[in-house]
Amino acid sequence: MLVGVISDTHGRLHQQAYEALADCDHIIHAGDIGAPAVLRELRTLAPVTAVLGNNDFAEHGSDVGRYAHVELAGVRFLVAHYPQDVRIGKLGSSALAPGDPIPDVCIHGHTHVPRLETGPEARPASCILNPGSASRARGGFPRSIAKIELADGAIRGVRIESLAGELIMSSF
Repeated sequence: MLVGVISDTHGRLHQQAYEALADCDHIIHAGDIGAPAVLRELRTLAPVTAVLGNNDFAEHGSDVGRYAHVELAGVRFLVAHYPQDVRIGKLGSSALAPGDPIPDVCIHGHTHVPRLETGPEARPASCILNPGSASRARGGFPRSIAKIELADGAIRGVRIESLAGELIMSSF
């Protein structure tokens, strides 16, 4: 299974972003969607899980909230817009209720800067990911998305790539 991850579209889904996600089986949007049309367009490609960002309002419907918990191909995901909401510390996370299973992949947006942490930096999750921004890049990075390859209940690969398809960072 291939999961596409996008964030910070701010009301516009660039054609390059749409094309970059065309091979995905599921798409996750990590907030600052900007317009309901963005999710409608993404849903023409694959099922979408999305969360609200600081520039989003209730117009996205009741299935888009502050946090999302989804399991895909046996891998648990936690999605929030803000980085601090996916960081799991000794006291847990604002996005997890007591007894919730620990996610394998934590995804956030907001900073517009790609981020990929694995190993001890990501614990207790296996991976913390920010795909960067598909509309307004920052930090010297190009506009970008991420892709996560899943198989047999495990993460097989994670890559963040520019909308032109150039590798920015990868792991696993």
